[in-house]
Amino acid sequence: MYIQQIYTGCLAQASYYIESMGEAVVIDPIREPEPYIKIAEQRGTKIKYVFETHFHADFVSGHIDLADKTGAVIVFGPKAKPGYPAYIARHHERFPVGNCHIEVLHTPGHTIESTCFLLLDENEKQVAVFTGDTLFVGDVGRPDLMSGNLGKTELASMLYYSLHGIICKLDDEVIVYPGHGAGSACGKKPGVEKYSTIADEKKRNYALQPQTLNKFITAVTSELPRPPAYFFKDASINIIGARHLDDVIKDSLKFLNIGTFSEEIRKGALILDCRSAKNFAEGFIPGSINIGLNGEFAPWVGQLIDMDANILFITEPCTEKEVVTRLARIGYENIKGTLAGGINMWVQNALPLESIENVDAYDFNFLFNTNDYTIIDVRKPAEVAKENIARTHTIPLSELQDRISELDANARYIIYCVGGYRSMIAASILMSNGIKNVLNVTGGIKSVKELVPAMVAVN
Repeated sequence: MYIQQIYTGCLAQASYYIESMGEAVVIDPIREPEPYIKIAEQRGTKIKYVFETHFHADFVSGHIDLADKTGAVIVFGPKAKPGYPAYIARHHERFPVGNCHIEVLHTPGHTIESTCFLLLDENEKQVAVFTGDTLFVGDVGRPDLMSGNLGKTELASMLYYSLHGIICKLDDEVIVYPGHGAGSACGKKPGVEKYSTIADEKKRNYALQPQTLNKFITAVTSELPRPPAYFFKDASINIIGARHLDDVIKDSLKFLNIGTFSEEIRKGALILDCRSAKNFAEGFIPGSINIGLNGEFAPWVGQLIDMDANILFITEPCTEKEVVTRLARIGYENIKGTLAGGINMWVQNALPLESIENVDAYDFNFLFNTNDYTIIDVRKPAEVAKENIARTHTIPLSELQDRISELDANARYIIYCVGGYRSMIAASILMSNGIKNVLNVTGGIKSVKELVPAMVAVN
């Protein structure tokens, strides 16, 4: 028996390759089939099944491409109604993989079709459970991401019985392999650990503690942040069936000359600058939004950019395919192309650039004491509650575009986050909306706390 977790940090998403005696299954693959095919080829095995725990909302799954390229059978749990060929399994149905079995456990709650897959060894001992978005380390899947007739209260009720009536009854030593980790918006706050055990989750997971149904529903439905708009579109893509990734990349990976690129800007295309915050600040095409590949790229694109927008992108040399692949992972396919030669080509044609000034912690402290600037913290409320800086206005990055009207185009602003990634995104949004007097705190509150600790109040 062999188990490999394939963790995609940008999405905080885990997929799995499980193998026994020359046969393998893949659970919840990302959109690119190549990583799983490569593992199978290296190990000399055949992928027999592709299991999907549910219709994912935060990424476009690669199950169709993977099945087409390997001959594997796509398997969903009960209640799933995909718009393409797939086997719909029964609760407790078992699938042989080598001398092991995968048992289907229908666990509705995150969605109606949510299913966990229990791995049994050759002696039918329970080894591991692959929980998708039903159970995370220290958290559970949120019950408000399914569109349709079922509300979050009804789904939360289902989740209660799935967890306490099925998951908690598994053997204590069973390894829990979740579908997501820290940073995923599919739960409130999934833990940083990549796996756990049933025993550990029964000890520390708030949702698995003995409690009444009503208390459980209140706990899992309270303080849920607004889900990104693209979640519901991605879920629809996964239900209907996604285009082949090879076709998407072919359509998206276009190198445009300066004339064509400029014409697309005039026609209203959005410019997504995927370079680092440092390089972006030094010079960018007016109107660009900076979301760097070096951070949580895909989730922030999904939070801040309309999926239907026509997108042009600027990036570092040799990362163009990575950009379109990461965008495709979350269903962004209206990509018009990138500028051949990148930002240097724009400069060589003597076209206008804008820039954003970075200030370090010491300069921030000096400017803060002049009272000439409005300070904006774009971190999440939970982060602000732990540590903050006085006289700061909190506008979470996810809300910034909706709250632009609260800001004065003639005022001067200093923006910070934890380390500078989100604050540069925010600065670019302000600049694109005509608010030009913007400074960014490089290193964020982390740097301020280290260099000017008196500025930061820790709660």
